[in-house]
Amino acid sequence: MSAKAPSLTETELDRQVAARTAELSELLSHLMASWDDERRQLARQMHDSLGSSMTALTMHLALLTRQLPADNQALHDRAAQMKQLLTTVIETNRKMQIGLWNDKLEFLGVKAALSEVIAAFKREHQLAVHLSLPDEEVECSRAHGVALLRCVEEGLRNVVAHAQASEVDVILDDDGEHLMLTVRDNGVGPGAAGLESINCHGLRLLRARAWALGGTLTLGPGNSGGTALTMILPKGSPA
Repeated sequence: MSAKAPSLTETELDRQVAARTAELSELLSHLMASWDDERRQLARQMHDSLGSSMTALTMHLALLTRQLPADNQALHDRAAQMKQLLTTVIETNRKMQIGLWNDKLEFLGVKAALSEVIAAFKREHQLAVHLSLPDEEVECSRAHGVALLRCVEEGLRNVVAHAQASEVDVILDDDGEHLMLTVRDNGVGPGAAGLESINCHGLRLLRARAWALGGTLTLGPGNSGGTALTMILPKGSPA
C-alpha cells in the first residue's frame, strides 16, 4: 500500500497560488507586449511599403491624366475611376494601420490618440460621442496607453453590437496615481451580472490586459441606465 501524500497546509497552498498567479501575470504581460510590438511593426510596414506605393501610383496617374487627349472623354472617365479606386485603397490601408497601431499614441500622446479614435467612430456610425479628457497630457507608459485605447475600441464595438444606444460618453480621469477610463452609453444595459455574464473574448482579453498592469476592468449598469465599461490602472504598475 502506497503512503498517503501529505496534505498542504493553508499557508503553503496560499503561497503556491500566489506564485502561480505571479507567473501568469508575468506571462500575460509578455504576451501582450509581444502582440503589441507585432501589430506596431505590421502597421509600420504597411505605411512604409503599401502606403508609399499607393501615393506614388496616385502621382503617376495624375501625370498621365494631364497628358490624355482633351476630347477623349472615355479615357478621362476611366482615369477618374482609377483615381477613386486608389483613393479607396489608400483610405482602407490607413484605417487598417490605425486599427493595428495608432502612431499618435507615441508621437502626440494618449489624448490625441483617443480623440482620433472617437472622431473616426463618429464619422462611421453617426452616434453622439462625448469625450472628456484631463486638461494636462496624460503621463503613462506605452503599455498603459495601449490598454486605454483598446478599452475605448472594445467599448465602442460593444455599443454598436449590443447597446442600441444613441449617446456615448468616454471619460478619462487622472488623479496622479490611477488612470480611470469609462465608456458609458444610454442603451439597454448588460444586466446585473455584468462582465461575468458576457461570453466575449474581446472583453476577456481586455480584462487580462488590465490585470497584467495591476488594474481592473468592470462592466455593469451605468448610473442612469445603459452600460458602463470601466478600466482602472495604477500608474505605478509594471509597463
